[in-house]
Amino acid sequence: FSGDKLLGGPQAGIIVGRADLVAACAAHPLARALRPGGLVLSALQDLAMSYLDKSVATHVAFWRMVAVPVAELRRRARMIAHNAGAGEVVDTEALPGAGSAPGVTMPSVGIVLQGDLLATLRSNSVPVIARTRDHRTFVDLRSVDHGDDAELTVAIVAATSRSTSSSA
Repeated sequence: FSGDKLLGGPQAGIIVGRADLVAACAAHPLARALRPGGLVLSALQDLAMSYLDKSVATHVAFWRMVAVPVAELRRRARMIAHNAGAGEVVDTEALPGAGSAPGVTMPSVGIVLQGDLLATLRSNSVPVIARTRDHRTFVDLRSVDHGDDAELTVAIVAATSRSTSSSA
């Protein structure tokens, strides 16, 4: 499984299972080339310890974002759309773990902007990752840390003003 997608830690492939099968993987010639370095192992250890001592909700960004109530996401989305002077607040479904859990979604809230603004948002000084469908751009607040709301507002203003000026 994936250390980053499943656990919310460093990018790493983790092999678990029956001892004889894990040993066979470890004995493979590629095991030496693909083994993790000390920094990755240290980060995985810290992550495992945060799960054990139940502090993972404060130490891992994924779990902090999962814990945000939908009402709080809606409040933030309304404030961002209002301050940016653009966008419609909509209910969405977020994909936890970057889609590593097929079929699993969680309620979320987003801001929809008219037009395909992906390139403009991604070229912002702090890139904004969104998705587009039916010539509309969706920014899901479940994946935005509340500390980045002001930067997101600036990016939306810049993207929508460029879009307006290029269509004029």
